[in-house]
Amino acid sequence: MNYYTWRKAKNYFFHSLLSISAVLVLIPLFLVVAYVVYKGISGLSLDFFFNTPKPVGEVGGGMVHAIMGTLYLVALGSLIAVPIGVVCGTFLSEFGDGKIAKSLRVAIDLLTGVPSIVIGIFAYILIVIPFKGFSALAGGIALSLIILPIVTRSTEEILKLVPQHIKEAGLALGLPRWKVTYFIVVKGNLKAILTGVILAISRAAGETAPLLFTAFGNRYVSTELLSPMASLPVQIYNYSISPFDDWQAQAWTGAFVLIFLILGINLTCRTFLNRKKILEKVTRQK
Repeated sequence: MNYYTWRKAKNYFFHSLLSISAVLVLIPLFLVVAYVVYKGISGLSLDFFFNTPKPVGEVGGGMVHAIMGTLYLVALGSLIAVPIGVVCGTFLSEFGDGKIAKSLRVAIDLLTGVPSIVIGIFAYILIVIPFKGFSALAGGIALSLIILPIVTRSTEEILKLVPQHIKEAGLALGLPRWKVTYFIVVKGNLKAILTGVILAISRAAGETAPLLFTAFGNRYVSTELLSPMASLPVQIYNYSISPFDDWQAQAWTGAFVLIFLILGINLTCRTFLNRKKILEKVTRQK
């Protein structure tokens, strides 16, 4: 066997090994999703999406309050954390050698490793106790602390991939540093940054522990910032540990809806960005 044949055989072997590893990683994901779909799809109905829960002992009801609450809390947490996270990630990417940047990076790394239940307790002490009540505000701030480090680190790593000569070309044209950073570095990688944002939102949307200590729950649809608010993860948790078969079935349906709710957010954001990119190309051609 000559050297060329040996290299081809080695490349084929490792390529096959990587492909098999990828399939092995995907199998548990597909099994989990398939089982949730199998258990939850039978409970889908208009009643589930448009009604609040029935009193204890009665069959039926829905989770409209939890679905609306999840969207509200995740949106609130994202409004707080995403702008700060993108700014911090950009700062770490562009000015990552200073003392402030090093301290910020250590803080972000530590925050990434903090268990979500500890974040919930922190938000409970910081907001729930002073305001003397559970609230959507406390839940949104707790979720923002989960979203923030993921957005910051993903933004930093994405922007570090921008070639240095592209930045230098912008500066050579006479553009200020902030314009190069904003219009070339950040806007040019907006789609990749959004991928990190979606990842952070997806993790926050499935968190239960922080919301048990902050938003707590509500049997009705609520949009008040300083009142308790329901959420799908907490509702699923409460129903899954209940002794009622109907509530347990609704917990599976809630898990099914939560998975496809996150998938819908992901697809909507990507479709919007792709459409915007196509429109920009058409505009340039005209």
